[in-house]
Parts: sequence; C-alpha cells; structure tokens
Amino acid sequence: RPSRVPGASYQHTPHLRRNSSTVKMACLSATNALVAQRAAVRTNKRTSVMCSAAKPAFVEKVEKAGKAAIAGLAASAVLASSAGAVTYDEFQGLTYLQVKGTGLANTCPVVETGEAGSKIPAKDYKLEKFCMEPTSFTVKEESAFKAGESEFTKTKLMTRLTYTLDGMTGSFKVGSDGSVAVQERDGLDYAAVTVQLPGGERVPFLFTLKEFAGKGNTSQFGGDFTVPSYRGSSFLDPKGRGGSTGYDNAVALPAKSDADELLKENNKNVAALKGSAVFNVAKYDAVTGEIAGVFESIQPSDTDLGSKAPKDVKITGLWYAQLQ
Repeated sequence: RPSRVPGASYQHTPHLRRNSSTVKMACLSATNALVAQRAAVRTNKRTSVMCSAAKPAFVEKVEKAGKAAIAGLAASAVLASSAGAVTYDEFQGLTYLQVKGTGLANTCPVVETGEAGSKIPAKDYKLEKFCMEPTSFTVKEESAFKAGESEFTKTKLMTRLTYTLDGMTGSFKVGSDGSVAVQERDGLDYAAVTVQLPGGERVPFLFTLKEFAGKGNTSQFGGDFTVPSYRGSSFLDPKGRGGSTGYDNAVALPAKSDADELLKENNKNVAALKGSAVFNVAKYDAVTGEIAGVFESIQPSDTDLGSKAPKDVKITGLWYAQLQ
C-alpha cells in the first residue's frame, strides 16, 4: 500500500475494498468448485469400483444359503399347517434349518398310498423307525357325584413339542393265518409329559412303550408294556430321602420316623407298572414296506416314588413304522 504524504488531502477510494472482496469471493468459489470436483471424482471412482468388482465366492454362497433357508422355513410352515401330512421321503429331503422351529420333528411320517393291513404277506419282519405321535391326552378322574362313574377328562398339555416316540425297533411276525406278533426292543421309547386338569392339578407321567408285546391280526393288534418309574431310585425329595441313596426318614421328625402316615414318604418305591395299547393298521405300502395307523394306550401316571396313587392316562394318536 503506498505511503501518504503528510498534509496532503486524499480522496476516498472504495474500489480497492471492492476489489479485495471480489478476489476473496472468487478464491472461495474456486476452492468450493475444486472440492466438489474432487468429491465427484471420488464418487465416480467408488461407483466404478463397486460396479466393476465381483462379489467374493463366500458372500454369494452365504446369500444363497440365506435365501434357501428362508424359502425352506416357509415351505416347512406350509407343510406343518397342512395337518402334518409329511411323508418319510419328504422328511429326508428337509435340512435342519427347514425343520427347526416348525414342529415337524415332533410328528410321525404318513403313508399317502397303500393298501389295507390284510395285504401284508406272511413273513418275519424287522420293525424299524417305529414312531408314535400322540394327538390327545385324557386323565381318568373320579366323578364329583357320589354314585357317579369315573370318566376320562380332557387336559391341557404343559410339555413342549418333545413327546413323540421315534426310532423304535423290534420284530413284526406275520403268520400264514394272518396272525401278528409284535415285540418292541429298543429306541427312543419313553418321553416325560405333563398335562393339566381343568381344576389346575398337574399330572406328570412317562409316556412309553417299553417292552411292548402285542398279538392280533394284520388289521389290529394289542398288548401290554412296561411303564418305568417317572423318577429314578437316586432321586432325592426335598427332605433328602431317596430309593437307593439319601436319608431313610425325615431328619427333622425323628420321633415320627416310623409313623404309618409317613411310611410311603419314607420308603421310596421305584417299581415299574404296566400299561396296555391297541394299534389299528390303516395303510400298508408293499413297495416301501411302510405301515401306519392309529393307536390308543392306557397307562398309569407318576406315583411320586410310591407316595401317591397313580391316575389312568389315555393317549390316542398316530403311528408309523417300516417293515424290512
């Protein structure tokens, strides 16, 4: 900026300030334009890279697996909603994710095509993949009236979908006269189940078909089976008493240890009881050896290691097996 001479008069020149402001605005505009240009270049580069780059193989695999799982879950839901009509081959075609959370694992396969049970040829078969799916639980209760008869009452199931018996094996012998002899030997042949009566009382029992020995014909057969104790001999009650371990009596009541009213509570009983079941044959597929029908069984409930009288529990449902 030029120096001023003392005593001289000068005229105000505002154009210098205007010029400096104009220069600053021009510089700012140029800077903004440059920043915007660089941002556009970066965006274009990113867009071009994203468009030209191929997805990794594992990403595509994960996406395909996710889509397949979603589709499978939807298909499983449809199958489960259609009265559980799933054949054995359809079961084998489902993956873990397709079955998980649908309830299909608690169902037995069905036989869509086949003939009557009377068409089963006379032969000694191996009983494989024997499955029992309960559809109804009723408990026998005493009548509220003095002269009334006891009857089976409908109950509310308190157990999750884990009560189906599956994978049981045994023998299935068909005679030349159409007679049938069935023997159950091994497999997942028991399941702990609890139901609730209308009054709120809960009845636990061990749904089972252990050591079932049935006789009849190719249309219907039945027999008895063993019902193990709901709890084992090593189970301890709240006072530490058990069948094979624990105290002999309630330690807090030494004077009444041999009282008659506490005899059942002190002496634990884990003896097995008996039940009976009847099976009706609805369909038999001679090509695959599949056989299916309905069943009804009556068995005792839990006795709390002998301290309570058991109740009669009636179970009805569907069954499935393969004859080999």
